[in-house]
Amino acid sequence: MSQRKYEKYILTDLKLPADVAERQPVYNQRATRILWLEDEIMAGASSIILSWYWKATDDEGTPSHVHDFDETIGFIGGDPQNPTELYGEVEMWMDDEKYLVNKSCLIYIPKGLRHCPLRVVKVERPMLFLAVSGTTKYVKDSIIRAKA
Repeated sequence: MSQRKYEKYILTDLKLPADVAERQPVYNQRATRILWLEDEIMAGASSIILSWYWKATDDEGTPSHVHDFDETIGFIGGDPQNPTELYGEVEMWMDDEKYLVNKSCLIYIPKGLRHCPLRVVKVERPMLFLAVSGTTKYVKDSIIRAKA
């Protein structure tokens, strides 16, 4: 059967870059990745990560860092009858300010803004996580570690 012209642009299966796949067993203890998109998966695509969180983070979370690209992070509650309620709590640091989020949200992080730690503090119901980055590959090498 021949492939249709634009079928290659429809991603339905989770495909992980090799460097991410190595860390997947640890991630699977608290969340389920749904889809991962970037240039390595689909040529020219922006970095987009989508997961369900169903357990709180039991460590310090994502460490503080700065990107040379814009990023938007989202947490969306999993109750379709009450979509603005997160039914959990997320701790997010932006520069030296700590934010506790308990509503569905999108967090815009301009390039150069130090952000994180990011920790999922409480999960009463699964929450959808989304990260959209202004780059074609979200890799550690594109992160500049911030000074403590």
